[in-house]
Amino acid sequence: MIRAVESEPLVSAQVLAAYSYCEAVTAGQARNFAYGIRLLPAPKRRAMSALYAFSRRIDDIGDGALADEVKVTRLEEARALLGRIRAGAVEEDDTDPVAVALAHAARTFPIPLEGLDELIDGVLMDVRGTTYETWEDLKVYCRCVAGAIGRLSLGVFGTEPGARGAERAPEYADTLGLALQLTNILRDIREDAEGGRVYLPADDLAKFGCSAGFRGPTPPEGSDFAGLVHFEVRRARALFAEGYRLLPLLDRRSGACVAAMAGIYRRLLDRIEREPEAVLRGRVSLPGHEKAYVAVRGLSGLDARHVNRRTIRRRV
Repeated sequence: MIRAVESEPLVSAQVLAAYSYCEAVTAGQARNFAYGIRLLPAPKRRAMSALYAFSRRIDDIGDGALADEVKVTRLEEARALLGRIRAGAVEEDDTDPVAVALAHAARTFPIPLEGLDELIDGVLMDVRGTTYETWEDLKVYCRCVAGAIGRLSLGVFGTEPGARGAERAPEYADTLGLALQLTNILRDIREDAEGGRVYLPADDLAKFGCSAGFRGPTPPEGSDFAGLVHFEVRRARALFAEGYRLLPLLDRRSGACVAAMAGIYRRLLDRIEREPEAVLRGRVSLPGHEKAYVAVRGLSGLDARHVNRRTIRRRV
């Protein structure tokens, strides 16, 4: 059983300032994530912001305009900093607020920091231009950049005492991360293509006549683009159904946080399914009022019960 700490000793002004910086980064750059973590108590919310801010730094290195060899150097510097955090070598007066906040979060909660090493490995795959022949190949990447985040988050959330099946919580958190990442990949097909990146498996692209890629607002000539999208949507839905088994293992507010974040992505998936070619015209997103509605449903447990009923019906 994984058990997160619910309370903490008095936090110093320096650490609180570091957390405030991370929360500002989260609010400014991760609206979907921010909608979910606002449902958490303050210690968990701050810890999640620290995880996000460090992860954002790693992602920004990979997405930036630096030369590839410079990106590799910066990523290894981030790995070295992570090693210092793991070793307890980052003091409260360190000039890097993200490092200060993450170090405090790691002392407060049983966060498996090796997940951030996996994230660095995944971003290195991007820098090196890795492509994926099969879904099994792509899963390796998704586990690095998203499944690992699910497992890191579980270190903050913890599991409910006595929850049956709690030993499988990391597996479910990992699977839910895969579901979110595959949704991201579908949403960002054109943007990634314009940046020279292709994430969908080559064998899936070939199956639906889409190997030519996606650099414009219309699908490749003669392709079954809608068929490709619907195929990947079904795969994502299966991952969501499996990953949602995590929710009963969490306390109410942590479960609400996960349900809210996952619920936003499931609704994005619904929109993509209804109008597949929309992802070639621009980024599909949800308006703020709909995200707020999803957050309320997550807090009430409605989304979790809805998914559980659908899962039960499929099995029957």
